Amino acid sequence: MVNLDLDIFKIDSSQFVIEKGKVLISEPFTRDFYFKRSVVLLAEHNEEGTVGFILNKSVEIPVNEVLKNFPEFNSRLSIGGPVKPDTIYYIHTIGNILPNSLHVFDNLYWGGDFTELKEIIKAGIVKPEQIKFFVGYSGWNPKQLDNEISESFWLVSKLSVESIMTNFNYNQNDFWRQSIKSFGNKYQLWTTFPENPDLN
Repeated sequence: MVNLDLDIFKIDSSQFVIEKGKVLISEPFTRDFYFKRSVVLLAEHNEEGTVGFILNKSVEIPVNEVLKNFPEFNSRLSIGGPVKPDTIYYIHTIGNILPNSLHVFDNLYWGGDFTELKEIIKAGIVKPEQIKFFVGYSGWNPKQLDNEISESFWLVSKLSVESIMTNFNYNQNDFWRQSIKSFGNKYQLWTTFPENPDLN
């Protein structure tokens, strides 16, 4: 007789290294409004805490409709997290031309001079696929994220800049499922479970 390993929701966090540029992939059953089946890019992680942006919670509103005096720009918004929901943030691949950009990894950056950003968008220098905007951000106090990972709330992975910047081509659940693929069969089972098992 072979005993099945049914503890498929226990994450072995010993293999994970938390650092900026990594992504967090939520476990399948959390009902948190923001983090339900979410993929979160870590833009900063240090002894003072962690800043991240939810990649797969897009909304059908162009950024120029929520920012006054912003040039018309065909780039959608995403809900970045529960912290400062009255503020717009952005990640991008134009760190070489946008002053004060903060490097994340490879050619991915976040933030930068907002006045200059508007000017280079007006000039047609920036394409929508080079920048993504977020309403609010996700934040953790020191050690808070470590505790959540030890409690099997998150997988920690790495995605390419291309995957991060093109994720709006997927719907929320598709991108979440795609992000789990690299973890093998155990975690692939996550993708087969309904969002709300109480309804089955």
